[in-house]
Amino acid sequence: MDWVIAPEEEKAGFPKRPVAKPGHERDLKTRTLTNLYNQRPAWLDRAHRELDKTVAAAYGWTDYAPDMPDDEILRRLLALNQERR
Repeated sequence: MDWVIAPEEEKAGFPKRPVAKPGHERDLKTRTLTNLYNQRPAWLDRAHRELDKTVAAAYGWTDYAPDMPDDEILRRLLALNQERR
């Protein structure tokens, strides 16, 4: 993959963008967030677990566990939201 930027893009403050090297266009089209999340590699799963723990700690949820039901998380978030009104 090469990184390129047109003069007008650079002038407008855009970053360089990736462009497939000749002959690799098909490979680049398969590199999407949807495909990444569907494959769910171990490093991505670990990153999400760490982020979830960090966010829970920021909310003061000392009893947070990765297996906490979504309904409980949503109940707590709603309660926090209502407190801030």
